Amino acid sequence: QVQLVESGGGLVQFGGSLRLSCAASGSISGFAAMGWYRQAPGKQRELVATITRGGRTNYSDSVKGRFTNSRDNAKNTVYLQMNSLKPEDTAVYYCSAKRNLPPYDYWGQGTQVTVSS
Repeated sequence: QVQLVESGGGLVQFGGSLRLSCAASGSISGFAAMGWYRQAPGKQRELVATITRGGRTNYSDSVKGRFTNSRDNAKNTVYLQMNSLKPEDTAVYYCSAKRNLPPYDYWGQGTQVTVSS
Protein backbone atom coordinates (compact mmCIF):
# COMPACT_ATOMS: atom_id res chain seq x y z
CA GLN A 1 0.00 0.00 0.00
CA VAL A 2 1.45 3.32 -1.10
CA GLN A 3 0.32 6.62 0.36
CA LEU A 4 0.48 9.80 -1.66
CA VAL A 5 0.64 13.22 -0.01
CA GLU A 6 0.22 16.39 -2.03
CA SER A 7 1.54 19.76 -0.95
CA GLY A 8 2.21 23.19 -2.38
CA GLY A 9 -1.31 24.40 -3.01
CA GLY A 10 -2.54 27.80 -1.96
CA LEU A 11 -3.90 31.13 -3.08
CA VAL A 12 -2.19 32.89 -5.97
CA GLN A 13 -3.05 35.81 -8.21
CA PHE A 14 -3.83 35.60 -11.90
CA GLY A 15 -0.62 34.99 -13.82
CA GLY A 16 1.22 33.62 -10.81
CA SER A 17 2.96 30.30 -10.26
CA LEU A 18 2.80 27.39 -7.88
CA ARG A 19 4.65 24.11 -7.63
CA LEU A 20 2.79 21.12 -6.34
CA SER A 21 4.59 18.13 -4.89
CA CYS A 22 3.37 14.59 -4.44
CA ALA A 23 5.43 12.53 -2.03
CA ALA A 24 4.96 8.77 -2.02
CA SER A 25 5.51 6.58 1.02
CA GLY A 26 7.25 4.03 -1.16
CA SER A 27 9.04 3.70 -4.46
CA ILE A 28 7.34 5.24 -7.46
CA SER A 29 9.67 3.69 -10.02
CA GLY A 30 7.44 0.64 -10.35
CA PHE A 31 4.32 2.54 -11.29
CA ALA A 32 3.41 2.69 -14.94
CA ALA A 33 2.52 6.34 -14.64
CA MET A 34 2.07 9.13 -12.14
CA GLY A 35 -0.62 11.68 -12.76
CA TRP A 36 -2.23 14.89 -11.66
CA TYR A 37 -5.97 15.41 -11.76
CA ARG A 38 -8.14 18.26 -10.61
CA GLN A 39 -11.71 18.78 -9.59
CA ALA A 40 -13.42 22.14 -9.49
CA PRO A 41 -16.64 22.70 -7.52
CA GLY A 42 -19.61 21.17 -9.32
CA LYS A 43 -17.43 19.56 -11.97
CA GLN A 44 -16.07 16.11 -12.60
CA ARG A 45 -12.48 15.22 -11.86
CA GLU A 46 -10.35 15.78 -14.95
CA LEU A 47 -6.90 14.78 -16.07
CA VAL A 48 -4.27 17.50 -15.91
CA ALA A 49 -1.00 15.74 -16.66
CA THR A 50 0.68 12.38 -16.57
CA ILE A 51 4.26 11.14 -16.64
CA THR A 52 5.18 7.58 -17.46
CA ARG A 53 7.84 5.41 -15.89
CA GLY A 54 10.04 6.33 -18.82
CA GLY A 55 9.47 10.05 -18.37
CA ARG A 56 7.06 10.64 -21.22
CA THR A 57 4.59 13.39 -20.37
CA ASN A 58 1.07 14.15 -21.48
CA TYR A 59 -1.01 17.24 -20.78
CA SER A 60 -4.58 18.33 -21.16
CA ASP A 61 -5.07 21.02 -23.77
CA SER A 62 -6.12 23.50 -21.10
CA VAL A 63 -2.72 23.42 -19.37
CA LYS A 64 -0.36 22.58 -22.20
CA GLY A 65 2.48 25.08 -22.36
CA ARG A 66 1.81 26.37 -18.85
CA PHE A 67 2.22 23.30 -16.62
CA THR A 68 5.19 20.95 -16.37
CA ASN A 69 5.04 17.51 -14.83
CA SER A 70 8.25 15.92 -13.58
CA ARG A 71 9.37 13.11 -11.33
CA ASP A 72 12.31 12.39 -9.06
CA ASN A 73 12.45 8.65 -8.50
CA ALA A 74 15.24 8.99 -5.95
CA LYS A 75 12.96 11.14 -3.78
CA ASN A 76 9.79 9.22 -4.66
CA THR A 77 8.24 12.54 -5.55
CA VAL A 78 6.34 13.95 -8.47
CA TYR A 79 6.02 17.65 -9.20
CA LEU A 80 3.62 19.86 -11.09
CA GLN A 81 5.02 23.27 -11.94
CA MET A 82 2.13 25.57 -12.76
CA ASN A 83 2.83 28.89 -14.46
CA SER A 84 0.58 31.60 -15.87
CA LEU A 85 -2.23 30.49 -13.62
CA LYS A 86 -5.78 31.47 -14.46
CA PRO A 87 -8.94 31.60 -12.31
CA GLU A 88 -10.24 28.57 -14.22
CA ASP A 89 -7.32 26.57 -12.80
CA THR A 90 -8.94 26.85 -9.38
CA ALA A 91 -9.61 23.32 -8.12
CA VAL A 92 -8.51 20.61 -5.76
CA TYR A 93 -5.50 18.91 -7.32
CA TYR A 94 -4.98 15.21 -6.78
CA CYS A 95 -1.93 13.07 -7.33
CA SER A 96 -2.35 9.53 -8.61
CA ALA A 97 -0.16 6.49 -9.15
CA LYS A 98 -1.16 3.91 -11.74
CA ARG A 99 -0.22 0.28 -11.28
CA ASN A 100 -0.81 -2.11 -14.18
CA LEU A 101 -0.32 -5.52 -12.62
CA PRO A 102 -2.75 -5.95 -11.02
CA PRO A 103 -4.55 -2.81 -12.14
CA TYR A 104 -4.99 -0.28 -9.38
CA ASP A 105 -4.87 3.48 -8.97
CA TYR A 106 -3.66 5.12 -5.79
CA TRP A 107 -4.85 8.61 -4.89
CA GLY A 108 -3.74 11.36 -2.59
CA GLN A 109 -6.05 13.49 -0.48
CA GLY A 110 -5.70 16.55 -2.68
CA THR A 111 -4.44 20.09 -2.29
CA GLN A 112 -6.47 23.22 -2.95
CA VAL A 113 -5.31 25.68 -5.59
CA THR A 114 -7.15 28.98 -5.80
CA VAL A 115 -6.35 31.59 -8.43
CA SER A 116 -7.79 35.04 -7.87
CA SER A 117 -8.52 37.50 -10.62
